[in-house]
Amino acid sequence: MARDVSDSTPVGSREELVSWIAAGEKPESRFRIGTEHEKFPFYRADLAPVPYEGRAGAGGIRALLEGMQQRLGWAPIVDDGHIIGLAGPDDVGGAISLEPGGQFELSGAPLETIHETAAELAAHISDVKAVAAPHDIGFVALGASPLWTRGETPMMPKSRYKIMANYMPKVGTMGLDMMFRTCTVQVNLDFATEADMVRKLRVSLALQPLATALFAASPFLDRKLNGFQSMRSEIWRDTDNARAGMLAFAFEDGMSYERYVDYALDVPLYFVKRGDTYHDVAGASFRDLLDGRLTQLPGEKATISDWANHLGTIFPEVRLKRFLEMRGADAGPSDMLVALPAFWVGLLYDGVSLDAAWDLVKGWSAEERQALRDAVPREGLSATIAGRSLGVIGREVLALSRQGLVRRARRDAKGHDESVHLAPLEAILAGDRTFAQELVARYHGEWAETAEPVMTALAF
Repeated sequence: MARDVSDSTPVGSREELVSWIAAGEKPESRFRIGTEHEKFPFYRADLAPVPYEGRAGAGGIRALLEGMQQRLGWAPIVDDGHIIGLAGPDDVGGAISLEPGGQFELSGAPLETIHETAAELAAHISDVKAVAAPHDIGFVALGASPLWTRGETPMMPKSRYKIMANYMPKVGTMGLDMMFRTCTVQVNLDFATEADMVRKLRVSLALQPLATALFAASPFLDRKLNGFQSMRSEIWRDTDNARAGMLAFAFEDGMSYERYVDYALDVPLYFVKRGDTYHDVAGASFRDLLDGRLTQLPGEKATISDWANHLGTIFPEVRLKRFLEMRGADAGPSDMLVALPAFWVGLLYDGVSLDAAWDLVKGWSAEERQALRDAVPREGLSATIAGRSLGVIGREVLALSRQGLVRRARRDAKGHDESVHLAPLEAILAGDRTFAQELVARYHGEWAETAEPVMTALAF
């Protein structure tokens, strides 16, 4: 998760909440690409997780953040005396933050091209490797932590995570697994108008299960096979269904900013932040905060910060803030981390491909979309909708994405357009085998039915 927003401007009405989202509209010339990814740090010597303060003879998460601060010159983000992230320069953007179990996250700057995204990722990996090397720390990007139990996984000293960890078991069976044992890659994309937002939201929601299949990379948990291709996606099915899911209402007539605001207002709060203090109001209503009737904080009224932070704690498959966030993919190897934004930019930033993608999915019912989402964590590309497999649909959709990127014609120094970054997805669809299935094959083959080798095989 990116850093919390700090804006104490009072909010007095539902209409102001709608206007805040609508202010995200941009002309196409200002569309940008913001890519976020998470990864698990581990000690190379024994594949153990990395606690915040480290262990004898080796630094921990704090040392990594302090090293990155010194290397990049970024501003520290501090919570109760603990450095828990870094903020890039205001004129550049970007941030480094921590997920609850120490997952190290880069929230990338808003960039113009996928080539810039690839360069940003390469620079980040180079930086974290240099900072981690003296501590014998490596990183692995997978959708779920393959080795460590929840009990073995450290907890980061972020106040909001204490509140969430207390609340999660009350609303689902797998919320703590989501917090401590999953990693994702997502891309944040812009919209020009309300109608453009609705069209992009519907297409990306319908096709999010395809992204889950294409990027499936979490077949291990607790040192063994878990029976799923994307355990991360399965975990989300019972994390907190009041704030997750496929947003069936987005396909109904009249979908708008207002309709999303009404949905968000009915999602329970986690916290209200005042100054440096996180007040636990988990389960309370934002509507009560808006009206100054919140029982836990009598008389306190909502601010822009409260609204922005609340929207950031809603977890549907596609999330609307002042941009759209694609949330369906497992983290994976570096080429897959770049392929994710390439896939969605080709579909959503080209009008011809976006129209064609809508034609492909508009006949699917809410029940069919939900059944596909429920099936895909286990079945991957074999999951079906309307009588067709995601493998077949995926080849059509990837062709649309490629065409969109070709039409964008954003070229690198070698003259390649952005479609070059789709290569790993084309390989997956050509072989009709996900990365997760490849890992399972290696587990049964060269790894002699042990999961530990996945850490060193994929480490960077």
